[in-house]
Amino acid sequence: MNLTSKATRARKLLLLMSSFLLAIPTLGSEEPTVRVEPTDSVGPRALEKQTEDAVVRGYLQAWQTMRQALAENRTDSLDKGFVGVAKQRLADTVQDQQKLGIRTRYQDHSHHLTLLFYSPEGLSVQLADNVDFDVQLVDHGEVKATERVHTRYIAVMTPTEVRWQVRFFQAEPQ
Repeated sequence: MNLTSKATRARKLLLLMSSFLLAIPTLGSEEPTVRVEPTDSVGPRALEKQTEDAVVRGYLQAWQTMRQALAENRTDSLDKGFVGVAKQRLADTVQDQQKLGIRTRYQDHSHHLTLLFYSPEGLSVQLADNVDFDVQLVDHGEVKATERVHTRYIAVMTPTEVRWQVRFFQAEPQ
C-alpha cells in the first residue's frame, strides 16, 4: 500500500470514529468535568442514588477504557468497560487501526449526562452524553491531525458481576 492510499484510509477511519465516537484515549492528564442532570423519573422503576452513582462511574470508566484501547491498539483492555455490540465495534476499530499502523488519542473535556430510562427489571439504563473532546490521529508516532469535537452519544449500560458496563454506544447524527 502506498503512502497516499494509507493516508486516505487513515482520514476515512478518523471520520468514521468521529461519527460513531467509539473511544477516548489520552491527549493530556486533565480530568473531564462531569455534570449529571437530576433524575426524577426515568421509567417505571425508581433509580436509587447508589445505582445512579454506579452507572455514572461505570460509564466514565468505560471512556478511560476506550482511551487506553485506542491509544495502545489493545482489544483486551476493552473487557473492563464494554460488553456485547459496543465491545465488538470498538475491537473492530482497534483492529482497523492496527492494520493501518495508526493510533488515536482522545481527551474528553466535559460530559453532560442525562439518564433517560431504567428498565423495569433493573437490567439496563439508557443515558445520553453531550460530550466535548479532542481527538488526535497518530501515524507511526507522528501526529497527523487534531480535531475538537462536540457530539451527543446514546449509551445503554448493563450490570455485570462487579460493575455497570456499556452494552451499546453510538453517536447521534448531527
